[in-house]
Amino acid sequence: MPKQKYIFNTKTLKYEKYKLPARLRLGRVFAFLVSCAAVAFLFLVVFYHFFGSPRERMQAREIEYMKLQYEILNDKMNDMNQLLADIEHRDDDIYRVIFEAEPIQASVRKGGFGGSDRYEGLYGYKNSDLVAAMSRKLDVIASQLYVQSKSYDEVFEMARNKSQMLAAIPAIIPVKETDIKYISSYFGYRLDPIYKVPKFHSGIDFSAPLGTFVYASGDGKVTSADIKQAGYGSMITIDHGFGYQTRYAHLNKFAVRRGQKVKRGQLIGYVGNTGKATGYHLHYEVLKNGVIIDPIHFFFNDLTPEQYDQILEQSLQPSQSMD
Repeated sequence: MPKQKYIFNTKTLKYEKYKLPARLRLGRVFAFLVSCAAVAFLFLVVFYHFFGSPRERMQAREIEYMKLQYEILNDKMNDMNQLLADIEHRDDDIYRVIFEAEPIQASVRKGGFGGSDRYEGLYGYKNSDLVAAMSRKLDVIASQLYVQSKSYDEVFEMARNKSQMLAAIPAIIPVKETDIKYISSYFGYRLDPIYKVPKFHSGIDFSAPLGTFVYASGDGKVTSADIKQAGYGSMITIDHGFGYQTRYAHLNKFAVRRGQKVKRGQLIGYVGNTGKATGYHLHYEVLKNGVIIDPIHFFFNDLTPEQYDQILEQSLQPSQSMD
């Protein structure tokens, strides 16, 4: 309890209780309140400056948590990219190789997906770069997944048609081995029998007697059976599908007509020497996607590995073609 103050009254010559005037009491109360407010304000300024408000601290914790989640999500997306790259590798280098299909070009797999202002609406905030980078990664993955999905649709279709493709590949020798006298000329540069200069020989010449049966080397459709084909003479062309074509030239006569569907091993014509030929033989060609390739690589159904090695070695020896 505060001590009571007394003052000496000179008029009454007595000690009397001292009473502070109301105005001074109000002034002291006001000064006290102002001092308290100032101290409180200073305390809040210092506290907020160094420690932040409870709401700010909560928001800071949320931001740190979101950054942590972003890093976790970013790692997962990197793992997804690695997994997708492995899937693309298997698709191009295994599945498509099995079905003899061209790999998908990198420009298609990594193609663009929007204009330069695609992420413009994401900028202007404190963590805009993180959000835009994440959105960009998601768009890239979505684009690659779409391309891969379409690729697997194609692979599935090729797998469903695998039996048809295997039957269509020109995989047998078009003349019975017992009817072949010898292979007179192989694929590549050979001495021309007429002009006596090296010229590119686009097929293999099977020397055989006149009238020897000629067979289709794979399933397909006869696209031409013409008598006069420049130096080829009477020639049959078969479209096997899947990019394969075969030609049978210098025939004596045909056993099929244009537009007719044929099966592997079916009789299609007879050996002759029509056109630019110097003896009875069959000139046989194989084309893949319009490009002439060496037929020797398609005789795997009729030759043992030893026979294939022997015929491959013979094909490298210089010789003269018969057409």
